Amino acid sequence: MSLCARPLRLATTDTGFDAAFQARLSWSADTDAQVEERVAEILAAVRQSGDAAVLEYTARFDHLPAHTLGELELTQAELKAAFEGLPADQRSALEQAAARVRSYHEAQKKASGESWSYRDADGTLLGQKVTPLDRVGIYVPGGKAAYPSSVLMNAIPAHVAGVGEIIMVVPTPRGEKNPLVLAAAYVAGVTRAFQIGGAQAVGALAYGTATVPRVDKITGPGNAYVAAAKRRVFGQVGIDMIAGPSEILVLADGSTPAAWVAMDLFSQAEHDELAQSILLCPDAAYIDRVQAEIDRLLPQMPRAEIIAKSLTGRGALIHTRSMDEACAISNRIAPEHLEIASNEPHRWEPLLKHAGAIFLGGFTSESLGDYCAGPNHVLPTSSTARFSSPLGVYDFQKRSSLIEVSEQGAQVLGKIASVLAHGEGLQAHARAAEMRLK
Repeated sequence: MSLCARPLRLATTDTGFDAAFQARLSWSADTDAQVEERVAEILAAVRQSGDAAVLEYTARFDHLPAHTLGELELTQAELKAAFEGLPADQRSALEQAAARVRSYHEAQKKASGESWSYRDADGTLLGQKVTPLDRVGIYVPGGKAAYPSSVLMNAIPAHVAGVGEIIMVVPTPRGEKNPLVLAAAYVAGVTRAFQIGGAQAVGALAYGTATVPRVDKITGPGNAYVAAAKRRVFGQVGIDMIAGPSEILVLADGSTPAAWVAMDLFSQAEHDELAQSILLCPDAAYIDRVQAEIDRLLPQMPRAEIIAKSLTGRGALIHTRSMDEACAISNRIAPEHLEIASNEPHRWEPLLKHAGAIFLGGFTSESLGDYCAGPNHVLPTSSTARFSSPLGVYDFQKRSSLIEVSEQGAQVLGKIASVLAHGEGLQAHARAAEMRLK
């Protein structure tokens, strides 16, 4: 039986559109109780037994036995050898992608990642000191999924921020190492790398063991166990985000070839069955053409079954009254990836407030952003783009306020502080300010 993909067809003029639309968007981030219980057990064991627990779980889950955790550390020589052993086109692609990602994040650092200060009329200095984190951990999926691009996107902004040590963990089930992942670690400047994964790797990074150093922050994607572990260790260490399934929203005015848009919808649907691909368009005939291209192209895709389940279960083709309405609906969704498939994208971009990344124009496929455009591909999902941002240099920095009050400034500020402190009933606060008054 041939596969077919039938995204939900909706029109904003339909009776009951809002209810059907919200039902299609719904996705629960709740973690299965059994996953939570197992993760809590693993983290407790790693916290108590360190290397021994990590070794036990790595042997059990990844079928990778070792006598010491040091045996599971990847040396710099191994990372370099993996890079040098790649075909020339892969080496070149990695280097070019890394250069573009580094260039973008260097510009980001100049724009928002520098210390600053000023003096007011009383000579008081006020400012902000920006410093990098000392040590970060990056989690890189392994096994069925291997993402060298994730290595670049996590390690390079940390490097640009000035992080002293970048510790990578990557599961290698049965010892199967992905050369591209190792090569990417070499290109991106990873300091140390370990063949461990799952909740046990998150615990090792968060708590530290005899072999794995404790980090200040953990970034990078993973499965349900990794997500649950990151959620639990938050507070002991920083984390980037708890990411949900991948998403793409395409705003199309009908000027981009329908086959391009169909393939862009596929590009997220092929991640997994819960990924979401949505098209918003005011041209019903164009939506018909996109569906026809979905039907034509799907049999050609190696991951056709996953794409079909994703599009049928969570996808949608929505006929809007206008592009303005499409933009308003996009703001309600706050998607991870937002494509403006239009020959005048800059007309619509000012109307868009919430998105992890915005791809302007028909030639800007989302997949270019995943690999080599330059901006980070670690993006907020599940409508969290309403209040959060892509991974960036700023995630690997911290900010300290600078205050140097002059003698003259203390006369002004001391009186203000005294009044407010007495009002709060904190007399020592008030006295500390008053003692500096002439």
